[in-house]
Amino acid sequence: MQIKLASITVSDQTKALHLYTTLLGFTKQTDITNGPFRWLTVFSPDGVVGVELVLEPMGFAPAGIYQKTRFEAGIPFTAFFTRIAAEFQRLKSLGVRFRGSRNSITARFTGNHQGAYLNIGHD
Repeated sequence: MQIKLASITVSDQTKALHLYTTLLGFTKQTDITNGPFRWLTVFSPDGVVGVELVLEPMGFAPAGIYQKTRFEAGIPFTAFFTRIAAEFQRLKSLGVRFRGSRNSITARFTGNHQGAYLNIGHD
């Protein structure tokens, strides 16, 4: 069994699409308009083939409260695995805001892979 879709709620699908595609290097997979919302998915060219991230609109009021509460508590929604130091500098140079210095990002190291939970700036 393999997970094909994982979702993250976003307050603005257009801004989220920009963040994931332009800044984080994901590729847009599906974009279908459905009333005021879109079925919007992206995938990582470096990730597992066939796995998509749904940029889900925050159309359910409790989802906004949940997202805000997690953000304020410093609990990340997504974990990325990459070259932490280089990626931190690259994203910072593109104007991405982080909730702390590179050294304060929760990180773990496993062989040649580095993983980080990034708390990226929130509007």
